[in-house]
Amino acid sequence: MELRVLEKRKDKLKVEVLDESHTLLNLLRENAWKEKADQASYMIEHPYLSQPKIIVRAKNPKKVLVNAAQMIIDDAKGFSREFKRAVKR
Repeated sequence: MELRVLEKRKDKLKVEVLDESHTLLNLLRENAWKEKADQASYMIEHPYLSQPKIIVRAKNPKKVLVNAAQMIIDDAKGFSREFKRAVKR
C-alpha cells in the first residue's frame, strides 16, 4: 500500500490510497465518522483507471484518520482473539 497526500489543509485532508479497494476505504470512512469528522467520504472515480481517495474534514483531520486506522487494527485484534476462543470449543 502506498499513500499520496493530495491535499492538506488545517481542516481537510485528501489522501490517495494506492492498490486498495472499497473494503479499507469504507472502514476508514465509517470510523472517521465515529471520530466526529465533519465530513468523511471516499471515491473511486473509475474501478480500473483510478486509485481510491479518502477525504476527511475535521478540526484535526490527520488525528481523525490516524484514530480511524487504529480502530480497524483494534477491531481486527479483537476478532482474532474471539475467533481463537471460538475454534478451541
